[in-house]
Amino acid sequence: MQAEDMEVPIINNLNDNGDRQRPKGKDVFKDQQKESESSMESPNLEFEYGDTDTLTAELSELYSYTEEPEFALNRDYFEEDFRSHARGRRWIELTVEEQRAYVMRLLDALEVTDRDKRLKVARAILYLAQGVFDECDTEVDVLHWSRHNVFLLYDMGIFTALLELLSMEIDNNQACSSAVRKPAISLADSTELRVLLSIMYLMVETIRLQTEDDRPEWRTAREAFKNELGSPLYNGEPFALLLFTMVTKFCSMNAPHFPMKKVLLLLWKTILFTLGGFEELQEMKVRGRERLNLPPLPEDSIKVVRAMRAASPPASAMELIEQQQQQKRGRRSRRPLVKQDSLDTYNERDPFKNDDARDEEEDPEDTDSGIEGEVDPLDRDVIIQPPPPPPPLRPPTERVNFPKGLPWAPKVREKDIEHFLETSRNKFIGFTLGNDIETLVGLPRPIHESVKTLKQHKYVSIAEVQIKREDELQQCPLTLGEEEVEETPTEMLYLGMLPNLSQYVIALLKLLLAAAPTSKAKTDSINILADVLPEEMPITVLQSMKLGIDVNRHKEIIVKAISALLLLLLKHFKLNHIYQFEIVSQHLVFANCIPLILKFFNQNIMSYISAKNSICVLDFPHCVVHEMPELTAESLEAGDSNQFCWRNLFSCINLLRILNKLTKWKHSRTMMLVVFKSAPILKRALKVKQAMMQLYVLKLLKIQTKYLGRQWRKSNMKTMSAIYQKVRHRLNDDWAYGNDIDARPWDFQAEECALRESIEKFNSRRYDKNKNGDFTPVDNCLQSVLGQRVELPEDFHYSYEMWLEREVFSQPIQWEGLLQNP
Repeated sequence: MQAEDMEVPIINNLNDNGDRQRPKGKDVFKDQQKESESSMESPNLEFEYGDTDTLTAELSELYSYTEEPEFALNRDYFEEDFRSHARGRRWIELTVEEQRAYVMRLLDALEVTDRDKRLKVARAILYLAQGVFDECDTEVDVLHWSRHNVFLLYDMGIFTALLELLSMEIDNNQACSSAVRKPAISLADSTELRVLLSIMYLMVETIRLQTEDDRPEWRTAREAFKNELGSPLYNGEPFALLLFTMVTKFCSMNAPHFPMKKVLLLLWKTILFTLGGFEELQEMKVRGRERLNLPPLPEDSIKVVRAMRAASPPASAMELIEQQQQQKRGRRSRRPLVKQDSLDTYNERDPFKNDDARDEEEDPEDTDSGIEGEVDPLDRDVIIQPPPPPPPLRPPTERVNFPKGLPWAPKVREKDIEHFLETSRNKFIGFTLGNDIETLVGLPRPIHESVKTLKQHKYVSIAEVQIKREDELQQCPLTLGEEEVEETPTEMLYLGMLPNLSQYVIALLKLLLAAAPTSKAKTDSINILADVLPEEMPITVLQSMKLGIDVNRHKEIIVKAISALLLLLLKHFKLNHIYQFEIVSQHLVFANCIPLILKFFNQNIMSYISAKNSICVLDFPHCVVHEMPELTAESLEAGDSNQFCWRNLFSCINLLRILNKLTKWKHSRTMMLVVFKSAPILKRALKVKQAMMQLYVLKLLKIQTKYLGRQWRKSNMKTMSAIYQKVRHRLNDDWAYGNDIDARPWDFQAEECALRESIEKFNSRRYDKNKNGDFTPVDNCLQSVLGQRVELPEDFHYSYEMWLEREVFSQPIQWEGLLQNP
């Protein structure tokens, strides 16, 4: 299967969904006033970003609501088999040795040839992994016995047996061909796969989490399991590669019955477990800098971001228009000063927050094309309407003392110092000294002070050291010898992914596109609902509402898993080697990841983050412990009482971080953000009052500010102030002015081709088996050549006589030809 066969569809019309019809006449002002009032009430979101949500939330998202009847099925199969073994006793009453004996019996039963019997045994094992909930009274008890049973199952070798069954199901051509021919695929087509993947997910997620009361043998088991999953023990490749293969097989339409949500969740948790989460990444980065003798990091980025507070959203268009009218009349406007002060001190509440679609202050020509689906040009009918009255400001007693100073230490690259000195020498001396940053002869005193300040804040990244080392290895392959590559889990994963990397990336983006809320259902798109749709479609309104919530929740979980997975891969590959990160980034860019993420944000992002697509009483483990109340249409509509949806806010932050990683220090990709009109879309995302999300939005706005024109900067001073306060400063970066933007032409192809050339050289030098073939010495000694041991296939000695007859004896040798001169 070639990568081009799976190309992600080019996103030409990025505003094909969610376009809002503007009301006409008098309704304009009413709707605007109502939406303005609702936006004023948006509170700060008490959201703590992390690797994952709580354990109960992560476990409940494994199951769709249509799978609920299967909990009782698992219990029944377990009890039917267990009753004959235990004779009236319960599982929690057995000793550990008796439990081990029973698990061994289940393990033997997994090897039977009868497919239905195997499925029953697998369901019994799944019931154990789910925590024998029928014998528990509370959710805490369920989680306790689930943890106990999972470590027991791993100790008995259940995971390896499940892996063999999973490989058999993946290669089951009969199931694949029957699924391809079916007009509609439902839960019933993936029963075996869902059961196997559920057990494996419960094992990975449970063992991955550390608790204070873990036994010593459990801690040992965790390390063993982590090494086992990250090592090439499964057919010579890590376990994650098998799951990546399932993803590409599903996206190529060869196995439409694969339960993709479970596969993606298991893949994400496997990568998270084997490579490490964000805090482990930070520790690895600190150790990596120590190993390279680099100065320590100026701050811990995780702690800085957690200490940040959200700022008020940008000023509304109506307020700015009123301000301009007042200026025209020659009066000084006091309100913008109050507003600016409110942003500076984080104290005042914004009295003029307005709706998503009317907070755009960009130039009129910015609205003619691109991604702007929901962003309407300012309606001229609205301008003459008076703004809604401002609510009273908070009393002074609620003022918060925010620490003085900026949150980030400024940074300067060596390349920036070189550029500064080159410009200064040209101006004052008339010639340059190349890359020399030490010689300051002939430069005035202020330049000396500037260079001293720049050097104080010089930051050398691990990536810069790796690039410099790679250039040396390319130039002097014989002198420097072979590089010693540490066999880390990240290195082994990259080595396994490299041959089919483009297919994996394209498959993940196709799934992300299919699950995005702004995507329309198309006939040629892949069906990601195979593991959520029941065999019999709903016939009542209540059933339809329940299925609708289930489908939306299903899509949200897929987006969450893919966004977290891609971010983890990018961060780990960047730390392992910059060129590993660059090749994944380039595949993402070529597969339209940038417009896809912008398309995702081209919606009412506040509605997405506050979506209530969950039914608490149906979530595991609540649904298996408590009595099920009667569901009504009203209770489904009400949803839960949470202020926001954790997984959706998590997904949004992950996608913004991916977009930042793709565009950082890449001029051509930054220009893509400008061309796709991303500024108004990103500004709407600032409505979400969560500090971490605002930080990554402001970073994306900062890198393109100089290309948006003076009028945009003038109209968006509050956003500019927020960028100044929250985003790290580069001392000689004129992001707010853009004086030399015409000096750099936008040649996307040349930049990407140069990068691809460096990547290919790196891969060839490091991973090509025939590397340095031109430098290998030739052995001219006949005795030495004939004495070399040649590796022959195992079955060669059975047929070597036939081979001699066919290849040697029956071939005529022209001895005269050997004596003739060539």
